[in-house]
Amino acid sequence: MASRRHQRLALATAATLLTLTTAVGCAGLDKALDCVRTADAIATSVNNLQQAVSNASEDITQASESLDEIDRELKKLDDTTDNADLSKAVDDLQAGVTEVRGSIESGDATPDITPVTNAATEIGKVCSP
Repeated sequence: MASRRHQRLALATAATLLTLTTAVGCAGLDKALDCVRTADAIATSVNNLQQAVSNASEDITQASESLDEIDRELKKLDDTTDNADLSKAVDDLQAGVTEVRGSIESGDATPDITPVTNAATEIGKVCSP
């Protein structure tokens, strides 16, 4: 399921690049490309988080590392956006990351990552044409 989401996001990325090259100026294109690239990086990090949680009995630190990566990508995205929908999706994803991190720190080896995956999907939608 996670790889299917990642494939859809990659396809949306390609479609966005094609559409944006004719639809917006250079500044707008750069901003849109940043959004798409960051959304793709977030999708990869969320996929890594899903895998880490699935393998939590082996090493829960992988989940923490995935959350750290999502945090880094969110910081980049938040710094470059003034879109209200995207800002809300970023806030929702940050809240999900905080919730999952709290669960892990409380000893939950298999935290519910649904809020993270849902918010990451919304970022993918907002960053797509």
